Amino acid sequence: MGGVPPLGYQVRDRRLVVVDNEAETVRYIFRRYAELGSIRLLKEEFEARGITSKCRTSASGRHWGGKPFARGALYLMLQNRIYRGEIVHKERSYPGEHTPIIDQELWDTVQGRLAGNAAQRNAGGQAAQPSLLAGMLFDGEGNRMTPSHAVKKGTRYRYYVSRPQITKDQADGSAGLRIPAGEIEQLVVSRVRQWLLDPGSIYTVTSKYLPEPSTQQRLAARAAEIGRRWSELPAARTRPVLAALIERVEVRIDQVDIHLRPTGLSALFDTAVTASQSVLEEETVILSVPARLRRAGMEIRMVVDRTDPFAVVKPDPRLIKLLIRARRFNATLVQSEDVAFAALALREGVSRSYFTRVVRLSYLAPDITQAILDGRQPCDLTAEKLLAHSRLPLGWHDQRTALGFA
Repeated sequence: MGGVPPLGYQVRDRRLVVVDNEAETVRYIFRRYAELGSIRLLKEEFEARGITSKCRTSASGRHWGGKPFARGALYLMLQNRIYRGEIVHKERSYPGEHTPIIDQELWDTVQGRLAGNAAQRNAGGQAAQPSLLAGMLFDGEGNRMTPSHAVKKGTRYRYYVSRPQITKDQADGSAGLRIPAGEIEQLVVSRVRQWLLDPGSIYTVTSKYLPEPSTQQRLAARAAEIGRRWSELPAARTRPVLAALIERVEVRIDQVDIHLRPTGLSALFDTAVTASQSVLEEETVILSVPARLRRAGMEIRMVVDRTDPFAVVKPDPRLIKLLIRARRFNATLVQSEDVAFAALALREGVSRSYFTRVVRLSYLAPDITQAILDGRQPCDLTAEKLLAHSRLPLGWHDQRTALGFA
């Protein structure tokens, strides 16, 4: 068989053979999770006890591995059906020819705990919006960014917040960042997905630790398959995939740097490789995405290239509300030819200045209005900016240029 054998096995005559001391480590990992029921506690215990991933040596004599287990790697390892004596191909499992390490009772106990934890998260209403980048995200100053949220008028908004803002410790002069979770998660997921779909990039990184061309080809094909089907991945699967592939994500003023672990591909896409491979720290691959941080109201927004092929259309409700109000004010104006602006503004419960600025927006070019309704406006076009730029030229081309549509 090709690929790198999982922890607990070695390849002999192209077959998986159990390595006794490693197999005992695998059983210990399963038993302790069954007792603790928490990946976080399991990881902390292993770090305290000095339990690390498998040390390996390449044909050229290069050493790697022996690093602490990542949470995503442990999660994937506990679901690795190779340890039940099975082989997985295209999301389906088949009986293998190797000896299982984990017995059926322990396997069922662990899967039950994993499913129970997932059900508890689902019951909390957060399954549809998990914090995909928790533990991986850092600002430009190296501060960890922690998931947070705020509830406004019954709506829950998710953010990632730099540690100085949470601890209020800004003595070092770093104010930190507070950015919407959905925007940074979409950016990272989209860029990782593009990378998976690029066979040239996959070949480049896998050739450094997988010398067999057939294995490289299989990984590239599997990566492309996952990239194409990414939108079909359940939320419970997306987070472990990112955790295995990503070492850290750094949000800078003008770009976002995604540091990938190339060997994480083996953990995810090669049926012969266990999740422990995803923690091997060789040379990281950095995927940089140009992005500007811009303040919009009380928060920071990310201005990203809208040519993203996987971007999710997301209309801005405040912009749409402003356009609806502009049409209503215009209709009021047309139906009340002999009524002064001040009186019309008073009737609407707004100032004359606000009424005038909003009315002007009813003369936007039809394609601009439609783009806003569809969510295809420039990322930095907010309701505040549109209102501030309401004294727009009547020429539609000039309007597009002024608002960033040209």
